Amino acid sequence: MNVLCFGDSNTYGYDPRSWLGGRYARDSRWVDLLAQKTGWDVINLGENGRCIPRRAVTFPANIDLLIVMLGTNDLLQGCTPEQATERMERFLLSLPLERNRILLIAPPPMTLGEWVPDQTLVESSRILARCYRDLADRLGFRFADAGNWNVSLAYDGVHFTEQGHRAFADGLYQEVTQ
Repeated sequence: MNVLCFGDSNTYGYDPRSWLGGRYARDSRWVDLLAQKTGWDVINLGENGRCIPRRAVTFPANIDLLIVMLGTNDLLQGCTPEQATERMERFLLSLPLERNRILLIAPPPMTLGEWVPDQTLVESSRILARCYRDLADRLGFRFADAGNWNVSLAYDGVHFTEQGHRAFADGLYQEVTQ
């Protein structure tokens, strides 16, 4: 099975202890852990700072499953959960894939930390999950809420710890192998 993971720094595997954009080792990143658990070909298209694209993105035609997890950076840059959901809807509808081949994941809710100075962002990230669930239900996309997977976040309140990557990989594995 060919799987493509399209997301932000948490998909990339950013190590928040690194000041220069470093990554966790392959054995600690959720994308690579998913590949190990399943034996699938899993491509990591995570990028630090990525927001929901405002225009169409071209993916390889041989993708069996596209996993999309974005929205955190949009919230950090001032979008409301509803605005981020509107962006996500436009993005998902621009993709030439069958809807059952796209898995939309709501990122785990942020926690208070260096990048998340107030509770408003935390609440916005929780609302985003509900908005994404409604979007997926309405349009027929697959959906998972990573807020249910006990993903631990680093001191910044945004990025996964190594243990968080393992918990995310475990939750996603359960989701995609059901």
